[in-house]
Amino acid sequence: MTTNRLLWIVQGLLAFVFLFAGGTKLVLPVEAMQGPVVLPGLLLRFIGVAEVLGAIGLILPGLLRIRPQLTPLAACGLVIIMIGAVVVTLQGGGGVQAVIPLIVGLLAAFVAYGRWRLAPQVGSRAASSRPAPNAAAYK
Repeated sequence: MTTNRLLWIVQGLLAFVFLFAGGTKLVLPVEAMQGPVVLPGLLLRFIGVAEVLGAIGLILPGLLRIRPQLTPLAACGLVIIMIGAVVVTLQGGGGVQAVIPLIVGLLAAFVAYGRWRLAPQVGSRAASSRPAPNAAAYK
């Protein structure tokens, strides 16, 4: 199995997980999402939006070949969210439960590293074959 295929599989799985998790945070009432550590409702909604946008950023740039350099950036943003999830889970007393966000964060870090260094995606040929704008015309 090539690295590119493995990265696409992991990106698809992560996109599904974050679309579900983020969508849930956007749809459920804030009271239903409160756990042992109480987070403000606006923060939960913000995290939901960030997760949905991160999931979209994992798939669409590479699929459409438009700005594929956004994929590793989306993965890095999701790593930051998962670091927060691990910290909040540990604060709530869930040592064993913190393993799940830790693994998801490591998978997102793998995608970020993989799309930056191992198998970077390239943009469309049409976009790269356009001539550079003439800088003298803008003076």
